[in-house]
Amino acid sequence: MPLHVPPAPAPALRSVLTALSSPTVVREARTPSLLAAQGPATPELPLPVHVLDRISADGTPVTRLAGWRFLIRCGDHAVAAAETMLTPDGWAFSHFFEGPYVASTERALRQAETVPQPFQPRLLSVPGLYMLTLWLHGDCAADAATGHPAAADILVPLAPAPPGIAAHLPVRVAELLPVLTHRVTPSPLLGSPA
Repeated sequence: MPLHVPPAPAPALRSVLTALSSPTVVREARTPSLLAAQGPATPELPLPVHVLDRISADGTPVTRLAGWRFLIRCGDHAVAAAETMLTPDGWAFSHFFEGPYVASTERALRQAETVPQPFQPRLLSVPGLYMLTLWLHGDCAADAATGHPAAADILVPLAPAPPGIAAHLPVRVAELLPVLTHRVTPSPLLGSPA
């Protein structure tokens, strides 16, 4: 089943295209794979990046849109990624980067294409655990900039995943959320009132 990749805001895409066409920006990005890329580099697969800020008392994940990420493809694979962010003037290019999350995102998206149910792909960052997941949202018609993970949505932890959480193993939000809640919630100090 094909994934329903949401369209990125046009200004976000334009800002990435402008950055890619600037030799100065590409050179200063410190991404050797982007510098060494042979042939045209194109931004593809825009994914909204949501950040898990906290989990409310009733167990609802509280998220916010932090940006849009584009995989930068050269030839048959992604060589880097570009991140955009929302500024007071609208969407703007933030930076290029490379590393394990680029290949891991590409792998997770290929893996998700084999799932029979349609999903809207997003990224969910869990800063408290230094964790990034591919979030497969069940409502394909939803506004990609809003919402929170529903119990039936699927999270695919990207590699490297935190200890005890398997990378590339799809897990329903209802199953992974209690683990995240336990790990993200600070424990009271010994001797302090609970």
